[in-house]
Amino acid sequence: MAGGITDTGELYSPYVGLVYMFNLIVGTGALTMPKAFATAGWLVSLVLLMFLGFMSYMTTTFVVEAMAAANAQLRWKRMEKRKDDEDEDSSSGVSDSDVLLQDGYERAETRPILSVQRRGSANIFEITERVEMGQMASMFFNKVGVNLFYFCIIIYLYGDLAIYAAAVPVSLMQVTCSVTGNHSCSVGDGTKYNDTDKCWGPIRRIDAYRLYLAAFTLLLGPFTFFNVQKTKYLQIMTSLMRWIAFILMIILALIRISRGQAEGHPSMAQLSGIRNLFGVCVYSFMCQHSLPSLITPISKKKHVNKLVLLDYILILAFYSLLSFTAIYCFRNDTLMDMYTLNFTNCEIISVAFIRYFLGLFPVFTISTNFPIIAVTLRNNWKTLFHREGGTYPWVVDRIVFPAITLIPPVLVAFCTHDLESLVGITGAYAGNGIQYLIPAFLAYCSRKDTQLVFGSGTVNKHLSPFRHSFWIVFVLIWGFSCFVFVTANIVLSESKL
Repeated sequence: MAGGITDTGELYSPYVGLVYMFNLIVGTGALTMPKAFATAGWLVSLVLLMFLGFMSYMTTTFVVEAMAAANAQLRWKRMEKRKDDEDEDSSSGVSDSDVLLQDGYERAETRPILSVQRRGSANIFEITERVEMGQMASMFFNKVGVNLFYFCIIIYLYGDLAIYAAAVPVSLMQVTCSVTGNHSCSVGDGTKYNDTDKCWGPIRRIDAYRLYLAAFTLLLGPFTFFNVQKTKYLQIMTSLMRWIAFILMIILALIRISRGQAEGHPSMAQLSGIRNLFGVCVYSFMCQHSLPSLITPISKKKHVNKLVLLDYILILAFYSLLSFTAIYCFRNDTLMDMYTLNFTNCEIISVAFIRYFLGLFPVFTISTNFPIIAVTLRNNWKTLFHREGGTYPWVVDRIVFPAITLIPPVLVAFCTHDLESLVGITGAYAGNGIQYLIPAFLAYCSRKDTQLVFGSGTVNKHLSPFRHSFWIVFVLIWGFSCFVFVTANIVLSESKL
């Protein structure tokens, strides 16, 4: 994500890629969706979820198209370099600077158009090299656009880390305070606890939360100062735990509904809840920043857009099933920010092991992701300030960058553990930019560059189904309108307090 071309890695089939994308998208955001559904009303929530799923799919195809265009330009650059090297051997009249990618516009206008089109054949748009979004931004955007891209991705990753840093201590606080308080079955029964309520003797719940936050920071924070990578077995373990937890929650809610024990009576629409719902939905469909890592290793990409569409349909169905079973099983006022905590109530499930597994589920899965996101954010900071040929002093490289990565999200988590608001704000602002604005600009700029370099007759084989310029304009208008709507909603909400 920090930019640069990396090895593609081991290839896998399109259906394995479909599974990987499903696992990437369905994450922490899904756990906050049931409460957001209940707050906004089931009809508004369903319509908005479907619309945002469609918008996310559209911008996913934009990113895939830009990846193909980036691969084509890299091949073009190498072919031009080879040709000019051959010319130098024979006549020694061309300098290396003439073959740089940014000079492609002049070459495209001076070379015969048929020659350009022959070189711009269908194979040149094959996605075989992993070009991260930062690299694509550097290729297609000007300096201001590149800086705005990194600003957006950094803010999003900060929000991600703040959500993770709050979710783990909240889960630990809810479960352990209930156990020690001799009401271990009352976490998800709708009983409302204040932060000032007692947890262990004189220790308040907010104190317990902050103690867990300090322990979380001390245990996982040091990984920010080193390089960590997610192993294959860690992926398998966390994916398995995630699916066991999600399936358990859906089954338990369906059983309760079938027995006539459902307590939920959700409203159809509550406009006041749309802001948080919007942010949660955007956050829950987020995958655009990781598409290069997911799409590039797929062995056969001929029908990649159709596979991505199938993935989005399955994810939409899954989110709908999880949220509808939740809002009809539980009363609105009993739904927790972290949905797993609703299943720590003995009336829902009498098996203690399952209660604690679901209650502590975010602790296991989020803890494995936190160091990876932190290292990604640290590397983005380094890339943003990096200058060609320059190096950082040891203190800056090893201390300053990790510190500015770790401290802000921990401070945010220290000040608030309102997960619904954290997810909503992160998705509504930074997520809006990454999911809508950046892909739309990438599609527009990559199409413009492709025409200039290869000629107007060349067609990108991975061109988005939404190839008309209307769709790019529509996404941009939608993205900027969302910024205005969310900001106005926050201002109006605060003015009423």
